[in-house]
Amino acid sequence: MSDTGQAVLADLILDRESPVPLYHQVVSRIESAIERGELQPGVRLDNEVEIARQLGLSRPTLRMAIARLVDKGLLIRRRGLGTVVAPAHVRRPFALTSLYDDLVAVGRRPVTRVLGFKSVPAPEEIARELTVQPGTRLLFIRRLRLIEGEPIAVMTNYLPEGLLRAEAPELEESGLYRLLRRRGIQPRIANQTVSARLASAAEARLLSVRRGAPLLTMRRTAFDDAGRPVELGIHIYPAERYSLEMTVVRH
Repeated sequence: MSDTGQAVLADLILDRESPVPLYHQVVSRIESAIERGELQPGVRLDNEVEIARQLGLSRPTLRMAIARLVDKGLLIRRRGLGTVVAPAHVRRPFALTSLYDDLVAVGRRPVTRVLGFKSVPAPEEIARELTVQPGTRLLFIRRLRLIEGEPIAVMTNYLPEGLLRAEAPELEESGLYRLLRRRGIQPRIANQTVSARLASAAEARLLSVRRGAPLLTMRRTAFDDAGRPVELGIHIYPAERYSLEMTVVRH
């Protein structure tokens, strides 16, 4: 564990006279340390035996606290590394917005790496969703998006060729929807499906997760004001770092 992380845990004060269970106090104090930035993403914690000794706790009590923090997505158990502070979690509204714009809106600084940018013939399934003939030329874009050095999404998009006249460097500096809006194209409505699956070996390498880790997937076909399909997005996100939020109303 880093010296900073070790100092933070060593300074945890537990009230043994309190009716609040010790494991819950540990959870609360570590959660607060993470929220204040005293425990940074990626910091590795000592093994449970050492932490329990430092805090004067039994191993079962500490294990219960660590398990609760893992369940809350604040800590991650990684093979070969032990327990580490989870990367910053991304929460997004369930709306027709771009990940780039959502991140900028909450003060984050997204970094984008363009993995693919070329003209391709439309596969049959993609052609059907964009209402073009199979084999029609489409613009294919694949990007990796990172926050604070941690990958949070692999985004694959197909657009009608000629719709977006941009170069790969522009996509590293801005979001796709922002570039579309600059060219007078307004995504107005979309058909979207969110689901989950396990990461392939290639996806795991890109997202810095283990093979078979849970992924959130999003597939969206967006339409402009005239009802024309303007893009098909197929995105994947590591479930440990990403969530979608929505408001539901009973009619």
